[in-house]
Amino acid sequence: MEIESAFSLIAARKKAREIALQVLYQKDITKEPIETVWKVFCEHHQPPAIALDYAWYLVKGVNEYLSYIDVLIEKYTIRWSIERISLIERNILRLAVYEMFYIEDVPPKVSINEAIELAKKYGTKTSASFINGVLDAIFHKELIKRSEK
Repeated sequence: MEIESAFSLIAARKKAREIALQVLYQKDITKEPIETVWKVFCEHHQPPAIALDYAWYLVKGVNEYLSYIDVLIEKYTIRWSIERISLIERNILRLAVYEMFYIEDVPPKVSINEAIELAKKYGTKTSASFINGVLDAIFHKELIKRSEK
């Protein structure tokens, strides 16, 4: 029974990340308040209830810490401003960085892997390697350094 619960949680969080990515992408395009984008998304797509809580948690978190997250991403995308990064890659990075820094029960390596999978599904043929490189640098130079202190 516990194994089934663990698989259900993994599947729900995978779907939640996908939902969160879609909402963050729409927010980036429309510039509407996050609550409005969320409401419209849920009305039109009717996502599975099991994934909604975590998706909303991710969306709110990214939105709340957006400035810090974007500064961190720019630090590791040398000579690339956040605006130069494609919308999909930018929001995959934002989502993963938020999860890596603020969700304690998800190991950073899982966040990185999930971001790579999102990049493969929604990005270009080079998106996955770009996402991996940026997140790996953030992981090694920010998270590991922080934990060593």
